[in-house]
Amino acid sequence: MIKLLRVDHRLLHGQVVVSWFDNVGANTILVANDAVANDEFRKSAIRLAKPENAKLVMKSIDDSIDAINSGVTDKYQMLVVVESVGDAEKLIRGTQEQITSLNLGGTKPREGTKNYSKTINLTDLEADLLAGLQQDGVDVYIQQIPSESRQKFEK
Repeated sequence: MIKLLRVDHRLLHGQVVVSWFDNVGANTILVANDAVANDEFRKSAIRLAKPENAKLVMKSIDDSIDAINSGVTDKYQMLVVVESVGDAEKLIRGTQEQITSLNLGGTKPREGTKNYSKTINLTDLEADLLAGLQQDGVDVYIQQIPSESRQKFEK
C-alpha cells in the first residue's frame, strides 16, 4: 500500500527519513528514478540515508509501475519518492489510480521555472501536469514536513 508519494529533487535525505517515514507509518521506501536504478554510486549514497528499520527499494519508473500493478508491493507500507513532477505523473497514471494524492516537497529552481512556494519551482508544463492530475481527482499539495500546514497546489 502506498502511504505517500512525494516529489523531492533530493530523493532520500534526512527530512524525508526523519519526518515523513515515521509520520505515515511506512516500513518501506521506494525510490522510483530511472537514473538511480542504473547508477551504483547513487544507490550507495541513498542507502546511507535509509532508516535502520526501513526496507529500501530502488527501481526505474517503469519497473516501479510494474511492481505496484502486479500486487507484489501490497504487503508493504510504502513511502514512494520521485525526483520530478513528470516522474510522479507517469507513476500515478501508470498505476491505475492506486495513488490518490501527491506531496510536493522540493523542486529546485531551473531555467523557465516559476516559484510556487519556498521549495517548489515549476515549469509551465509541470504546472499543467499537476493541474491535469487535480482535474482527475488527485489531491496535489505542497508540504515540506508533516508539521507544516498543507498548501493546496494552485496553478
